[in-house]
Amino acid sequence: MNYRVVIVLLITATPAFGDDDPIRVAVFQGPGVGPSCEQLIAALSSNTGGKFRISRLTGDEIRAGKLADVDVLVHPGGSGSKQGEALGEQGRLEVQKYVRAGGGYLGVCGGAYLATNDYAWSLNLIDAKVVDKRHWDRGNGTVTLRLSPKGSEFLQQDGPKMLIHYAQGPLLARPEWDDPEVPDYESLAIYVTEMAENGAPRGVMAGTSAVVRCELGTGRVFCFSPHPELTEGLHHLIPLAVEWLAARKPSAGNRSQVGV
Repeated sequence: MNYRVVIVLLITATPAFGDDDPIRVAVFQGPGVGPSCEQLIAALSSNTGGKFRISRLTGDEIRAGKLADVDVLVHPGGSGSKQGEALGEQGRLEVQKYVRAGGGYLGVCGGAYLATNDYAWSLNLIDAKVVDKRHWDRGNGTVTLRLSPKGSEFLQQDGPKMLIHYAQGPLLARPEWDDPEVPDYESLAIYVTEMAENGAPRGVMAGTSAVVRCELGTGRVFCFSPHPELTEGLHHLIPLAVEWLAARKPSAGNRSQVGV
């Protein structure tokens, strides 16, 4: 008797992480997060073709290790000190480890304060001091930035100047100290005009850095002192920065390098 044996092989495979997979973005949720957070999330959600998968993370979740499931962490505008205190020492260390291991960090206004190494509650992600801490409440309004050649290219601006909304963001500068454990930042834009309300002195803000970035370990850091998400025509700068940050995440597999 002849038998015909048919062997059926069922092969399953996990597809490689490619350029079409969404970038996993977690936005910090907790004390110190201001109302501009909603506009920041809208900038990532609107007209981006599902490029980003957005969630929110609390300090408790960060301390519990949930950053392992994230490509980019965003700390939005609001109070940098309250956000840093909400993370606690353990949470701040988790963020540092996450970035050094390949994660991306975006800080906007309050989140940019948080990224420095100039406060007890800082994340120590960039070697930067905050100029004139006493007059942090400098006012709200439109200011002019001057962009570096790389800044103009990366931020997709036709010329070296850009108008943007400012709301008490940090005036970043090179510190007198040199921390070998924290990288120097690259300044993509500096302030040309200034806000000097509520007793803030004039002649201080101009020349300080407004948009900076750096690489830390195998991760990346990007900070806006002003608010592109609150500026008509500049909302796209938020997803642009997030894409650049995600390009270094090891889990991104064959995701191509973005930006310069």
